[in-house]
Amino acid sequence: MNVRWPRLLTPTHLSQIIRNQKNPSTALQIFREAKHKYPNYHHNGPVYATMIEILGNAGWISEMKEVIERMKEDSCECKDAVFVNAIKTYAKAGLPNEAVSLFNSIPQFNCVNKTESFNTLLQIMVNESKLEAAHRLFLESSYGWEVKSRIPSLNLLMEALCRKRRSDLALEIFLEMNYQGCCPNRESHRILMKGLCEDGRLNEATHLLYSMFWRISQKGSGEDIVIYRILLEALCDDGQVEKAVEILGKILRKGLKAPKRCFRQFDLSRFSAGEDIESTKNLINEALIRGGTPSLAGYSAMAVDLYNEDKVSDANNVLAEMQERGFRPTHLIYEAKIAAVCSRANVDEALKVIEKEMVVANCVPNVRVYNIVLKGLCNERKSTLAVGYLKNMARQVGCTADKETYSILISGLCGESRYGEAIRSCYVVGGDD
Repeated sequence: MNVRWPRLLTPTHLSQIIRNQKNPSTALQIFREAKHKYPNYHHNGPVYATMIEILGNAGWISEMKEVIERMKEDSCECKDAVFVNAIKTYAKAGLPNEAVSLFNSIPQFNCVNKTESFNTLLQIMVNESKLEAAHRLFLESSYGWEVKSRIPSLNLLMEALCRKRRSDLALEIFLEMNYQGCCPNRESHRILMKGLCEDGRLNEATHLLYSMFWRISQKGSGEDIVIYRILLEALCDDGQVEKAVEILGKILRKGLKAPKRCFRQFDLSRFSAGEDIESTKNLINEALIRGGTPSLAGYSAMAVDLYNEDKVSDANNVLAEMQERGFRPTHLIYEAKIAAVCSRANVDEALKVIEKEMVVANCVPNVRVYNIVLKGLCNERKSTLAVGYLKNMARQVGCTADKETYSILISGLCGESRYGEAIRSCYVVGGDD
């Protein structure tokens, strides 16, 4: 081990030293040796976080537990993110009991907030369909002062119940929020609306929509249109087109707060004659965007929703219209579009979006956009081309490849038996340029 130790060691310097080590064993040895070389030196929270992250990524569970225990003994101030990484490591290693045990022990550490670790553990339980354990965790841990907000966890539980076709129970949780001093947010309404409509509970869904008028839609937010269209399309699919048109009128007046001049320009009577359900749905989408006051939020929400539903052509029309009206597309729209075309095994089209569309729109690709493209390229066994785009990222200011980037690339290269290039990518991750 060849380490150039400084005359005076600071926690920040030590974090840099151990992060630059390619071998977790070397990093751990340096971490342990620091206190012996510098008697007055003390590890702080960020140093422990760095070491725990390195060991967790390497799958060194016992060593990670040892460092966590030492952090508790030192009683140095630490952030919730440290426990999030460790909990994810335990879950990935198939050790859910260890994850729960660590979470329950957080009060023994000098950590004043465990909101993120709570939501992480809850998400893991939900993903593994351990709903009883998730419910028990929520009841036992969500009411302490260490958990700052219960809304994300409640949304997780509602979404899990809706996936199990138990929107009736999700509705009970939603109604209980008010009694618990929680105010359901837009995501709460979206999750429940989708669950109720999928279960055919259209009356409850209609009441939920009306409640939005005096709760989250008081200022007429364009983002609400994706929630409105869930119910309107469900009513159309159920043959209740006239009711959908009636509710659409109320949405334009009360939900989107459409000015009278905008509302009069839109003729709702043409829906009644429409026998083609898909055409009617398209008219509804058009009404939701144009019937109110056009906004960036409204266009973005509708475009992203349509791309997520693989309705690429309809979404492209929304994207074109928003640009014609002078609205600049957001990264979220392009992320959704690229993901949609990649899911169709059409990565060449995704490359055109980055190289042409985003350039014309003056929207610089970010790391999330590149990661989606890299995954699409690797899925189509074009990992060599993916390496080229990694180099493009390196040349772009402010766009640094992250852990997910290298994970996608290395997996793709190995899938094509290009092990040498995969190993070289690992060296780049380790900081050896």
